[in-house]
Amino acid sequence: MLNVSVIGYRKVLGTSITIPIEMLNAADLINRIDGKSKDRLFMQLVSMDGSNIKLNAGLELVCNKSLADIQNTDMIILPALWGNPLGVVRQYPELIQWLREQQSKDTIICAAGTGSYFLAEAGLLNNKVATTHWHYFDQFSHTYPEVHLQRDRFITKAGNIYCAGSVNSMRDVMLHFIENYFSQPVADQVSRHFTHEIKRSYTSSFLKNSPQNYHDDENIIEIQEWMHSCYNDEITLESISEKFSISIRSLNRRFKQATEKSPMQYLQQVRIENAQELLKTSNLSIAEVAYSVGYPDNSYFSALFRKSISVTPKEYRNLVRKKLFKVNT
Repeated sequence: MLNVSVIGYRKVLGTSITIPIEMLNAADLINRIDGKSKDRLFMQLVSMDGSNIKLNAGLELVCNKSLADIQNTDMIILPALWGNPLGVVRQYPELIQWLREQQSKDTIICAAGTGSYFLAEAGLLNNKVATTHWHYFDQFSHTYPEVHLQRDRFITKAGNIYCAGSVNSMRDVMLHFIENYFSQPVADQVSRHFTHEIKRSYTSSFLKNSPQNYHDDENIIEIQEWMHSCYNDEITLESISEKFSISIRSLNRRFKQATEKSPMQYLQQVRIENAQELLKTSNLSIAEVAYSVGYPDNSYFSALFRKSISVTPKEYRNLVRKKLFKVNT
């Protein structure tokens, strides 16, 4: 069973609490309806003393536990804050210490937006990559110079610590965990309910605006960037190995370590993502889309697409365009 603790504090942004809770609950419900399991998720809303959490809008969220009640948990979610986070973060020394203790147990910690300030204040991001809400980049960088702030990244991962720059990015983080803990089909169903279009799995969307991933292997980053620009070429392990002067064995090992995927899995992911964009925005035939992203065999492309997205290219195009039409009318 996945035990998730969502932490509440003063000036918390309500949506950064409710969206992760609703997405995880939806995944658990879908999983149970499918008959896969009865008990896979346990969530609790935690405040410092167990009292309810009052949001800026005047609403109250009912808490289950106090911080002292939580000795062990699998995942911690740190929601974002309204306004300048520094004044709030330093009012919670007990939370800072508790986070240090939990991190020493290899607990997964996910921070939305300025929730990353708690992690930085605890020293858990020192010499690690991280991100936060863009409005506070300069303040964050000045206050925590030991943190490797990634201004061009929506999501970062450093060990078991995940930072999402916004509530929207936090949706991608949740989809990642849903895919890993439940299954990709469950993540796809949750995505359809919580986003305006079918999204790819989170593992592929760490950096929407930057092809390199959240890791620090510069050679692998260079290969990723090349894949993003040349995905429609004929690419093999041998051609990558030759172009970047790296043995196939080392290529596979380092790529998997950096991205959690093999080079060819990553390439397939890049191609499918670009196919999604073409299906959504162009009038190319399915065969033309396939060829444009590096698949001369239309049948093979369609099978890969369905395996990755859970719908055929034609179904994806119809569904996304229908949703876009509804949004725009």
